[in-house]
Parts: sequence; C-alpha cells; structure tokens
Amino acid sequence: MIKKVVKSLWFLFAIAAVLPLLDLLVPREYRISEQMRPIFIFAIMGLGLNVVTGYTGLLNLGVAAFMASGAYCYAILTCDIYPFQLGFWPALVVTSLMGIIPGLILGLPTLRLKGDYLAIVTLGFGEIVQDCLRNLEVVTKGTQGINPLPAPTLFGFAFRADTHLAWYYLLLGIVTLLTIVIYNVEHSRVGREWMAVREDELAATCMGINSVKTKLVAFSVGAVLCSLAGALWASYLASSGEPGNYDFQISVIVLCIVIVGGMGSLYGVLLGSLLMIGFNSIVLVRLSSLLVESGFIATESVFTTPNNWKYMVFGFALILTMRYRPHGLFPSEIKSYEVSQGQ
Repeated sequence: MIKKVVKSLWFLFAIAAVLPLLDLLVPREYRISEQMRPIFIFAIMGLGLNVVTGYTGLLNLGVAAFMASGAYCYAILTCDIYPFQLGFWPALVVTSLMGIIPGLILGLPTLRLKGDYLAIVTLGFGEIVQDCLRNLEVVTKGTQGINPLPAPTLFGFAFRADTHLAWYYLLLGIVTLLTIVIYNVEHSRVGREWMAVREDELAATCMGINSVKTKLVAFSVGAVLCSLAGALWASYLASSGEPGNYDFQISVIVLCIVIVGGMGSLYGVLLGSLLMIGFNSIVLVRLSSLLVESGFIATESVFTTPNNWKYMVFGFALILTMRYRPHGLFPSEIKSYEVSQGQ
C-alpha cells in the first residue's frame, strides 16, 4: 500500500511538471501555468490542516489566521517602508519559523478541548487575529495592507507577476518538497504518535505517548505550513492584502479540501486542492465570464452569476462526501485498509 501511494504521488508530480506544455495549445487566458498558482498555495495550506485535523484529529477552523500572520510577517520583513528588508528566501524561512508562535498561542490553551469546543475556540482565534491586524494600523497599515512588496529572486532572476511559468515551477517545487517531508514525518515516530492520539488519546497516553507534546507539535507544524502559504500568497500578489481577505471563508475552503480529498491522505489533499480551488478559481470564473459574454446573464446580476453560488456548491460537496464517501475521495492508507476489511 505504501509503495502504491508513493508511486501515485510521483506520477502526480510528473504530470504537473509537463502540464505547462499545454499552454502552447490554448489561448492566453486559459494558460495552466497562470491558473495553477492559487491551487499550489492552497495545497500547502491543505497539507498544514491535514497534519492537525487529518493526522491528529483536532478540528481547526482558524487556519486563515495562520495564513494572515504569515502574509503580514513576510510583508513586514520585505517591504521597504520597514527597517528589515530581507530577501525573499530569508524572509520565507523567518516567516515559516515565526509561524510556530501563533501555533503555540492557539495550541496551549486548547490542549484539553475536543470536538465542537476546539472548533469554536479556533474560529474565535481567527476572528481575533483579523481584528488585531485591522486595528494595529501603525504596524499593519490597517485596511490598506502593506505594499508594494519586491519580487522574489533566484540567481538574479526576478519572479515578477507576469512570469507565470517561473512562478509555476517555483510553487510546484515547494509543494513537492513539502509533500516529501510530510510523507516522511507521517511514517516516522512523530506521525504514528499523531495518529495514535487521533484514534484514542487515552489509549495513546497509557502507551507512554505525551499527548500534550504531540498536539503542540501538530499545531506548530500546521501553523508553519499555513504561514508559509501566506508568505507565498503575499509575495505572489506583491501585497499583504487587507485583513478581510483572511476571513472564515478561507478556513472553510481549506477544510473542504481536506475532507473532500480525504483526511490523513497526502494524495487526497493534493487532488482535493485541484478539485476545490480549480472549481473556485478556474471553472466558476470562466463560466461567469462566458455567460456574460454570450449575453445569457447580465453583468450586474447577483442571483444568476455562478460565482455567487460557490459556497452552496461547497456545502453540497461536503454533504455528498459525508454521505457517500465518509473517508474522502482518496482515503488514507489506514482508512483504505479498514474499508477493505469491512470495518
């Protein structure tokens, strides 16, 4: 089973590596190298939430807060209005490490909480971070956001907003590296401790596992990955964006990625990102523009624009997944084994 999953992951990355060749055959507005960038960034967030919710079984509804902290931390470290002005790679490393702080801030008070109570606390944490960023105007520039941010560079090459192919392979390389790291952690002692706590925390504690340490490590790893995604998002947009961009809807989308793809499954998270974000950022946008151009719907229409119904579609996707595929479209190795044994 493990060898099969590894082969599937490498096959998936191999397809992604040659996918931009299709750009030669399609119009500019349909270029894959441009459309895939948000999918890669949300895949990184999906990997982070999968550690917390998929492996450890802790329902976290505040990943948008980690993304926001990463975006603003990266912006402060790189924008020329601040004294730091680090380069892209040093700022990316520092931002990722700084993500441990909000992970610990959220993890420490919630160690004894489970289920709905943990979900409510993490939801509140996301709203608190959003309000703090909005009101600390001296540091965060309030609703204006921090901009402009310098373009990333690698060996003298600048990743500008219009260098779609370069951005594509940069993000693909980061996602591939993170997937390899998470895969190895999953099959290490730390990963087994996460899954033991998920299945039965009391039994895991009786077997000598420190559940407090295990949960804190999971929260920290998830926060680091989501902060990294926020830094890449800010770098891609050349702006931190305003705090309202990191609201509860971001957390819901990432949760949909993990649940629909398959909790605890790397393969599921990657393909879940492709399905959910591809539907959100590519299919709905193109469908709306085609309907407007054809005159089928009015430009100012609210009820007939497909993009306005996306969260209803996400909700239906969750309902159908829970009803017919409770372990997700691509279950993890353990869940696949349980299903095959009829458990």
